[in-house]
Amino acid sequence: MLDDNHLFDTLSFRGTVTVSKEARAPVRIDLAGGWTDCPPFCHDVGGDVVNIAINQYARAKLTIDENGMMNCRYSCDVPIGSGLGSTGALNVALMSVIKGDEDVAEMAFQFEKLLGNRGGRQDQWAAKNGGIQHLKFIGDHVESFSLHPPTSFLRWFKKHFILADTGIRHVSGNLHASVWERYDEVLPIMMQLREAAKTMAESVQNDRRDHFVQSMKDTTHAVGLLGKEFNEPYLVLDEMPEILAWKGMGAAAGGFVGIISRNPDKTKSQLDWEILDWDYDTTGLVMTDE
Repeated sequence: MLDDNHLFDTLSFRGTVTVSKEARAPVRIDLAGGWTDCPPFCHDVGGDVVNIAINQYARAKLTIDENGMMNCRYSCDVPIGSGLGSTGALNVALMSVIKGDEDVAEMAFQFEKLLGNRGGRQDQWAAKNGGIQHLKFIGDHVESFSLHPPTSFLRWFKKHFILADTGIRHVSGNLHASVWERYDEVLPIMMQLREAAKTMAESVQNDRRDHFVQSMKDTTHAVGLLGKEFNEPYLVLDEMPEILAWKGMGAAAGGFVGIISRNPDKTKSQLDWEILDWDYDTTGLVMTDE
């Protein structure tokens, strides 16, 4: 497992604890459709995203002592800025211990928006819902459809999908700014990303692995049209013939990359990047009170 991020205290206190709440929210693999969940595209056209929650978690713990003094601690199993939606998951966990789980995905999004985030809503909904989701974005509204592929697909994907960390960190908000200031230019590319996500949802649900691979390739190609810097960190993968497809996670330009390989053991042995051992998360946000 990768080293945890730093653990932060927002307020310190002394005294006997009288209230304690904890929350855990998963990060996600985004398979296709990222960027289309963001305004202005989701307002003008509507977006589609397919993602899978995994067993790497953001955690938050809120304690309040008998004098009303509050302390909130939070951490994440994967680094911030690594492309797995860790910031969204962290804010879902944080908002849930403060305000509860009702509308917590939207609260987490609005909190990030106040901090200047220009991203979309897929990370927060993946963290709240868990599982495999086809998310549709219409303006500020999100529709979530759970995908339930056959066991054959789940086994194939778990065996052949590699998550590798390039070690390059980025601020996704900066990447978004560089794209949305060219909105008219990138609009046709966003349409390509949206269509690839629709194909991805159908291929996952129906175990069409050929369509799955093509959708991932189409997504990577479209992201490269947004700017060559988005795919540049992963181009070494094109030299490995056993790799069927790859895609930078999140906004790309570093962080994690997802790889579909015919021979995953061979691919892993050739990579200098750290490999993340992952599994599916089917529960989403989990809260406990003490």
